[in-house]
Amino acid sequence: MKFSFSKTFLLGFGFFGVSVIWMVYNAFVPLFLANRFHIEPWLIGLFMTFDNIAALFIQPPVGAWSDRLRTPIGRRMPFILIGAPIGAIAFGFIPLAAVLPLFVACTSTLLLSMAFWRTPVVALMPDITPSAYRSQANGIINFMGGVGAIIATLGGGALYKLNPAYPFWMGSILVIVATLLLFLFIREPREYEITSSERPALFRSLKEVVKDPDKSAFRILLAIFFWFVAYNAIEAFFTLYAQNHLGLPGGDGARLLGQLSLIFVLFALPAGYIGGSWGRRRTIITGILLLSACMLLMFLLPAPTLLIQVTRLPVLGVVPIIGVILMIAGASWALINVNSLPMVVDMTDNLRVGTYTGLYYLFSTLAAIVGPNINGWIIQLTGKDYNRVMLVGPIFMFIALLMMIGVRRGEVQGD
Repeated sequence: MKFSFSKTFLLGFGFFGVSVIWMVYNAFVPLFLANRFHIEPWLIGLFMTFDNIAALFIQPPVGAWSDRLRTPIGRRMPFILIGAPIGAIAFGFIPLAAVLPLFVACTSTLLLSMAFWRTPVVALMPDITPSAYRSQANGIINFMGGVGAIIATLGGGALYKLNPAYPFWMGSILVIVATLLLFLFIREPREYEITSSERPALFRSLKEVVKDPDKSAFRILLAIFFWFVAYNAIEAFFTLYAQNHLGLPGGDGARLLGQLSLIFVLFALPAGYIGGSWGRRRTIITGILLLSACMLLMFLLPAPTLLIQVTRLPVLGVVPIIGVILMIAGASWALINVNSLPMVVDMTDNLRVGTYTGLYYLFSTLAAIVGPNINGWIIQLTGKDYNRVMLVGPIFMFIALLMMIGVRRGEVQGD
């Protein structure tokens, strides 16, 4: 198995589609809930976890299922070809729902279909990539995901001002295009055949991880949980933070997220190469420290200071102090996110890559459920002070740091 830059780049279109959908969803669904349906903050936090609750029960077992599946088009592709089109159609109907039950029906269909294909499309990366190049390959894939995030936030922010439905329709079209490119140009390897009586199973693998005396796999999974609690909790409320704490319109809040996403994109490739050469564990720890500092600055600095203009850049427009902080946060998140999945899958063999990818999503999805609920209640109990979301993140990042210090495996394996 050889590393192919072009094949990995094409594979990134799958992650591109996932990223577009969720960035638009996270940026604008809270605004619909607050402004159209007048939902209280703690209920918005609960609503924003519904997709993650479904994903918790679907994504991990689907990953193990895809390890066992054998079809003429591969073990991952059937999930992608079924889940992506259904998700794209449901996504396009979300902004058209004028009553809450219909809105919930559209979002429920979306979350079920997205959960069905996300783990298989991510598991394709280690399927076609040698261990020595998985950080770099994940950097390329996250680069593509970051491009999707920029389109979703910057383009979506502008489209939202024209018509709130336009960002969703843009996302639906892009997902369909990405799926077609993935199907036409990616061929799965054929050598993964089950030769033993033991078939990949999610909960058996989780039990092995917990009982392993080394504890490295369990520690990094716990670290993933805690840093996603920090990051997802903030992301779910950022547009409302911008609207209520900074006094910005919803579209401008999404534009600020786009500044984070831009640097994430630009730093995704370097983050992969840094992790491959400097060490994945050391790179992740550096990202944790930097991202914690960024969150603390957004909490401590007053809103007028955060909005002071620093410069003006093409595409991004005005860049305030908070924009600079978010850019540093984007680079920090790249150091963490690009190198974490390669560490997890390099703690197992190729037969169970989908299963361990499922474990990765089990812990990150649990975090995505816990994080918004914690922040929703904090906002509710502090008189709707949206700035408090920036205080919770560093606490959980510190716990993630303690977990990562004890990780001893997950670096490049010999191929």
